Amino acid sequence: MELLSRRKYLKYGFLTTAILVMGKAKLFAIVTPLDTIKIVQGDLFPYAKELGIDTSKYIPIILNHSKVTKDDKEFITNGVKWLNEESVTKYNKIYTKLDSTQRQNILKIISKQRWGENWVFDMLGYIFESMLGDPICGGNNNEAGWKWLNFKGGNPRPVKAFL
Repeated sequence: MELLSRRKYLKYGFLTTAILVMGKAKLFAIVTPLDTIKIVQGDLFPYAKELGIDTSKYIPIILNHSKVTKDDKEFITNGVKWLNEESVTKYNKIYTKLDSTQRQNILKIISKQRWGENWVFDMLGYIFESMLGDPICGGNNNEAGWKWLNFKGGNPRPVKAFL
């Protein structure tokens, strides 16, 4: 059994950490960022699932990547919190408990706010990085994204992920 260092434990445990969602100045719900992000990414680009790519698996890679700034990592998780707070304000439910029409409405609402527009833009960017990057980087399993675009990866291909 391999014991994790404190640093690795904190890095790996990040997306299982709960986010507290406040509603009307009291605790409304507790949700993990990855649960929300998985549904958001499915709402933003449902075709990825049809291709067999779980784009949410790429988010932990981003959050553990040494070249992604602390501010960018915090923005991802703060966006989940703000999205859920907007959902509670509008529907009195967290995002993951809404039906698809309500979720699309929440995405439209937050997209009109500066943080929301930027957060949705980032989520779309991570979706496409996951779908179209080299499979060694943690997404694009079985080159499904490349096959979708009828693209052949360039050579030389990376031999390991750049983390």
